[in-house]
Amino acid sequence: MTSRFIIIRDAAPAKTIPKGSVVAMGNFDGVHLGHRAVISAALQMARSRNRPALAVTFEPHPRKFFSPNTQQFRLTDETSKLRLLAGAGLAGAVVMTFDAARAGTTAQDFIHHDLIDRLGVSGIAVGYDFHFGKGRVGSPSLLASEATRFGIEVDVQPHIDIDERPVSSSAIRMALAEGQIADATAMLGGPWFVTGEVIHGDKRGAGLGYPTANIRLDKDCGLRHGVYAVRVGRGMERFDGVASFGRRPTFDNGAPLLEVFLFDFTGDLYGTTLDAAFIGFIRDELKFDSVKALVRRMDGDAAVARAMLAAAPDAFPKLGAIG
Repeated sequence: MTSRFIIIRDAAPAKTIPKGSVVAMGNFDGVHLGHRAVISAALQMARSRNRPALAVTFEPHPRKFFSPNTQQFRLTDETSKLRLLAGAGLAGAVVMTFDAARAGTTAQDFIHHDLIDRLGVSGIAVGYDFHFGKGRVGSPSLLASEATRFGIEVDVQPHIDIDERPVSSSAIRMALAEGQIADATAMLGGPWFVTGEVIHGDKRGAGLGYPTANIRLDKDCGLRHGVYAVRVGRGMERFDGVASFGRRPTFDNGAPLLEVFLFDFTGDLYGTTLDAAFIGFIRDELKFDSVKALVRRMDGDAAVARAMLAAAPDAFPKLGAIG
């Protein structure tokens, strides 16, 4: 097995696909605790066979294909998802394009053509609610009945609950929309994060004593507008900070923007790609009557953020390299 995380796409030659792999299948949006249980089952099965463990996932998300004009708040874009899958210990990922042909593939054809003939899998792990194939008629029970006929073990993981509430991507989206960062973190098994390039802004923050690194998030991002304690990654470096996500109602009420102020940092970040992990929610976005009142509140926000981050010294998503 190779230590490099491999990415296998539709056009990958057959010889590049490691036959006999164990696969964890799912959309894996967020790579939350339920997904991690499936991944752990695949890893355990792979170790017992001395085989590599891969993820099988789909891009774009099937929801985007079926409802292209509906807002789709993804917890992780493709790259972020793959970095999390790499960080979970998998050897690679099979990224299947979800298009009209994929949507029209029957469950049986998916099992026999994709999993058995093309990938040559030796084991499969899925969640209890994984459905696949045309009309979503494929189920874990169908997968088990078909695959085991060919000597392929299928492990179906039950749902994961926290405080008697099921863990799901939709529940995490709802928590983030409500600013419930602690709940989202618990269901994810680590902080939710975003990645983006630092862009030029209006330089207003520098004049207030809070120069910010500005990142434009996906237009469908459903995170609650407000102020957050964040931990920021630049490569292997980590910085604590405070961030505002919203429309800046005190000034221009413009398009939503993530503005991050890094504590104890000096330097030029323009054009740099940063990971921003959300550690705690501080307050809603507010409109202030004066710049002086805004700065006074920002001073208080920074103090709260420092305390939150001090209480979570190691909080950061475990990300792997996929390049």
